[in-house]
Amino acid sequence: MSVTSLRELLSRGPLLLDAALGTELARRGAPSGPPLWSARAVLGAPELVLAVHAENVAAGADVLTACTFRTQPRLLGGAAVVATRRAVALAREAASAREGVLVAGSVAPVADCWRPELVPGGAELERLHALHAEALAGSGVDLLLLETFGTAREWLAAARAAGATGLPVVACATTREDGALLSGEPLADAAQALLSLSTPPVAVGVNCVPARRLGASLALVAVAAPGTPLAAYGNTGLPVDEPAGLFTEPIAPAEYAAEALAWIPLGARLVGGCCGTRAEHVAALAARLRGDEAPEAATA
Repeated sequence: MSVTSLRELLSRGPLLLDAALGTELARRGAPSGPPLWSARAVLGAPELVLAVHAENVAAGADVLTACTFRTQPRLLGGAAVVATRRAVALAREAASAREGVLVAGSVAPVADCWRPELVPGGAELERLHALHAEALAGSGVDLLLLETFGTAREWLAAARAAGATGLPVVACATTREDGALLSGEPLADAAQALLSLSTPPVAVGVNCVPARRLGASLALVAVAAPGTPLAAYGNTGLPVDEPAGLFTEPIAPAEYAAEALAWIPLGARLVGGCCGTRAEHVAALAARLRGDEAPEAATA
């Protein structure tokens, strides 16, 4: 997909992203321990990955996020490209069930998302993100989705690498309760720096923030990036018991949909769910966005 094509799609109205993949895989008992997390399921339980993707398509998602959050060379070495290709192929197989469903390649921080101090040095950071972005582009994704970035330095490094592939880029960060990046840097400044790149992202936004407070952070981006499409997908708090699907800020699908609808007037044009959300959340949001009855969202 070209940058122009994605911009055209977003100009027509919001695209619906899928719900969480990693936490849903863990809930179903997929192998998901650190540091590989969801990447373990790509290699050891691909049928579960495919099932979760398929449920999100049935729920109404316009964009599936491939299970590549942790298929990175720093973690998998020479096996990273193989795992990335498998993850993208699984998403593509599920996407084929409905015409027009896009596949996004997930790009995450190369270390712990919640530990900004662990971000590697500049040259190594650029190299690792370039390798991952190239592997995703070579696997045939439609766009690159930068997720859960907590420092401006790494967000920019990932955006540069992603933009160099020629694919459209959507760049999201996660924030503290005061709206700053996890590093303490102002979210607005980081967003403006992204949009000043020679190949800027098509959309910028916020993810993996509790849904009830995501709007406050998104408003900061809206002010910093007027006219730029925004992306927003919140979580249900921190996991308390992942296999049982319990989180610190549970939110029912109907309430989640109501929260997400409030992001659209701010400029959100890609809206979905992050950790703890399920296909039911996507179905509820699809129904509200499209004015229809919620699509079937079969879950195990």
